[in-house]
Amino acid sequence: MKRFKKILSLVLAATFVFSLAACNGKTDKDTTKEATTALAGTAAIAQDKIKIGVLHITSIEEPSGYTFAHHSGIMEMKSNLGLNDNQIIEKDEIDDNDKTATKTAIQELIDEDCNVIFATSFNYMDTMDEFAKDAKYQDIIFSHCSGYKSNEVNFNNYFGRIYEARYLAGIVAGLKAKELNKPLLGYVAAMDVKMAEVTGGINAWALGIQSVYPEAVVKVKVTGEWYNPTKEAEAAKALLDAGCVVLGQHCDSDTTQTEAEKAGMFGCGYNSDMTPFAPKGHLCAPIWNWGVYYTDAVKKAVEGKWSPTNYYEGMNVGLIDISPINEAIAAPGTKEAVEAAKAKIRDGSLFVFDGPILDNTGKQIIGAGEKLTDAQITGGIDYYIQGVELL
Repeated sequence: MKRFKKILSLVLAATFVFSLAACNGKTDKDTTKEATTALAGTAAIAQDKIKIGVLHITSIEEPSGYTFAHHSGIMEMKSNLGLNDNQIIEKDEIDDNDKTATKTAIQELIDEDCNVIFATSFNYMDTMDEFAKDAKYQDIIFSHCSGYKSNEVNFNNYFGRIYEARYLAGIVAGLKAKELNKPLLGYVAAMDVKMAEVTGGINAWALGIQSVYPEAVVKVKVTGEWYNPTKEAEAAKALLDAGCVVLGQHCDSDTTQTEAEKAGMFGCGYNSDMTPFAPKGHLCAPIWNWGVYYTDAVKKAVEGKWSPTNYYEGMNVGLIDISPINEAIAAPGTKEAVEAAKAKIRDGSLFVFDGPILDNTGKQIIGAGEKLTDAQITGGIDYYIQGVELL
């Protein structure tokens, strides 16, 4: 494999730490122990010599959801940069809880001459970290989605402010529940309250709901797995049986949305637009446009401008958004309300996690005039806010 030399100058810079995505996120508040503070440049990789490897947790043939969104982003990057098929190797259905399988997949990508490797699921983190530290692989760029480990040479992590889109989807959900005069909504969560990424998403969705329907309550049902359509269906049915009229989700399939539609109810999906799979029930979804990051990262590698800077962007760069609102079923005025809130998020006049914020026991988390920090958002949310309860 052709090697490239690291630029030796280091520039001090603060970095963030991340909890992650479907398939990602920390389980505690220890958000700073693995943070890195230095940037290293890399020499340019000729465009015809660059080769991209990707690890996915489920099949790239999935028609919606987490892996679908990442695969779509990789294909967008390929198109944007004019790469050919031989320059992209995607390994899918790699269980991120199987360290042996993860190690084998990464080694195979290295052996196939990949010089940029993306790992899209949280539990790939430790194995990727080991490879990045190996002296044999210092010329390879390793990039991990949603984790918190990185180094000063060849390893970064990437995620985004998905809570912005969660809040907007909450407005859509809240207005629908208000139209139905039913203040009970539900949420199918992959992980429990200790997982900041999941819990922060629930809280952001609830805050969006409460902004238009203050008396609304969100009930949460946990599956314990990122991707398990059977458990997702069971959780959705339990919430629907409890009287929930709109279901949100942080899990990888579109099952929650199809179950809501079957029951004559409504929902907000995740990762990609799920309206094609539940056209009479799906209102909108917080979505990822991963092509924004993948294009940026690979372009910088080609230009010799890549550095192990941890990436945390949002609606401002187009990394996240909500899918088109299903106006055939959304409440009147929904589109206008969302556009108004989106404009405020973009101009900075609306911050989702603005104080005061109380948890569901009445404990004050932050006071009026305070805001949650990025470190708190990505690793410190281990509580449900007022109006959010376990089923």
